[in-house]
Amino acid sequence: MSRWQPNARGRLEQAALDLYSERGFEQTTAAQIAERAGLTERTFFRHYADKREVLFGGAHLLQELFVNTLADIPESAAPIDAMASTLETVADAVFLERHEHSRQRQAVIAASAELRERELIKLASLSAALAATLRRRGVDDQAASLTAEAGIAVFKVGFEGWVGGNGEHTLADFLRESLEELKAVAAGAGRRKN
Repeated sequence: MSRWQPNARGRLEQAALDLYSERGFEQTTAAQIAERAGLTERTFFRHYADKREVLFGGAHLLQELFVNTLADIPESAAPIDAMASTLETVADAVFLERHEHSRQRQAVIAASAELRERELIKLASLSAALAATLRRRGVDDQAASLTAEAGIAVFKVGFEGWVGGNGEHTLADFLRESLEELKAVAAGAGRRKN
């Protein structure tokens, strides 16, 4: 093992994702992740507090991107339109070339109750941050909360459709479709199963 190799964080993330996919989250240790990445366990803990954080370490950066993008939308935009624009912008900025990685990460999360809980906490935190941003834009409390929650619901449903797909369409495509379906449901015209 060399003393220093570049991109330790990225190597740890990929090693963890591969091991979680192969063995399961619960059966994988931090030491095994570090070994697969060609690093020491000590190096692992310099980058991550625990093995869950390998999958969620970038959550604060993603939240910051969502908040900053929403804050930069012209205040003349209706709240739901500002949210839609934010979702599409972030989808194109972060997820455009990450379908396979996102699909693999989501499968790992879906297989673990502990990780599903952590994902829900992340989404709740993101919703609260978006609602606070909408309030700073002058949107009243209830409308800000509803818009943020609706935005997260659109993101969650669109993301699930995207990772379940073949990668032919972008996440932004799925988000637009989810938002249109939400608008149809709100208008009383949602699609029904045949």
